[in-house]
Amino acid sequence: MSKNNSKNMIIAALVAIVLTIGALAILNAPDERTAGEHINDAIENLDDGVDDAARELQDRTPAERIQDEYKDATDGNAE
Repeated sequence: MSKNNSKNMIIAALVAIVLTIGALAILNAPDERTAGEHINDAIENLDDGVDDAARELQDRTPAERIQDEYKDATDGNAE
């Protein structure tokens, strides 16, 4: 019984490691948008403010984009 438990724990740990590495790779992937897509995203975000629109012109990883959305959502403004 103990042997199977140890084997399952090792498999679970390996799966967790692989999933963590995969998530890190996805969240740190480079921004592959074209210049036109950057500009289009900036225009779409003009309603949210010039700062948000200007951010769309920069190359940012998905993790950076999530962080910006989190900051925008928790800045205390009602808008």
